[in-house]
Amino acid sequence: MQPIITIRQLNKQYGEKIVLRDINLNIYPGQIIGYIGPNGAGKSTTVKILTGIIQDYSGEVMVFGKNLRDNVLEVKSKVGYIPEVAELYDLLTPREYLAFIGKLYHLPDDVIEDRSRKMLDSFSLLGNIDQRMDSFSKGMRQKVLITSGLLHKPSIVIMDEPLSGLDANAVILIKELLQALKQEGKTIFYCSHMMDVVEKVSDRIVLINNGSIMADGTIDELRQNSTDSLEQIFQRLTSGGNQVQKADDLAAAMNDRV
Repeated sequence: MQPIITIRQLNKQYGEKIVLRDINLNIYPGQIIGYIGPNGAGKSTTVKILTGIIQDYSGEVMVFGKNLRDNVLEVKSKVGYIPEVAELYDLLTPREYLAFIGKLYHLPDDVIEDRSRKMLDSFSLLGNIDQRMDSFSKGMRQKVLITSGLLHKPSIVIMDEPLSGLDANAVILIKELLQALKQEGKTIFYCSHMMDVVEKVSDRIVLINNGSIMADGTIDELRQNSTDSLEQIFQRLTSGGNQVQKADDLAAAMNDRV
């Protein structure tokens, strides 16, 4: 099977600060990739490169067998991006916003309307389809954002903390959705700090720290015959010290005299 995404010797820096160092990855159709790392590890930069937002990098990124730099618009047309935070033009209603997004992907009006209604109904938001989004909670906005990222039936879905603000039922729904998308052959690139969710949904986990890949494999491969959870593996590879001691030190600092 040919990779749907190939990354070779990917490097990115801002001035003197190196953000990504020699990233090499092959990602295959139908895989759910859990892409994890501490704050500042390079996750968001990787995502912005894969979505064509950042184009000044060194190395090679191939998507659908084509060089991303030379085919940005074509690649974007087949990729769905669900960021943690995005501007939703909240003076619009979900119907208006999704119509706008659908038009960007050249979808017919009837397809936009049909998919919007069905997807919002799944999120229990159909009754709010004509309500201005400036009155929406964070979770409601996130549901509209997820809908907009999937509206054009992308082959690759890139999610950056997609569960932010969602209630427990919506989280369960997204987990089931990921499995359904996988069964359809979609490729999911999933970034999150929620280790328990990443551990459960991912076929393969890539852990990045200080711009470099520290681990890449299934959860069983990462455990290396231990019974550690992904959270424990993450802590061991990225924390640089005893977290219990750090917590004790933090609590003690709060009790110091002023």
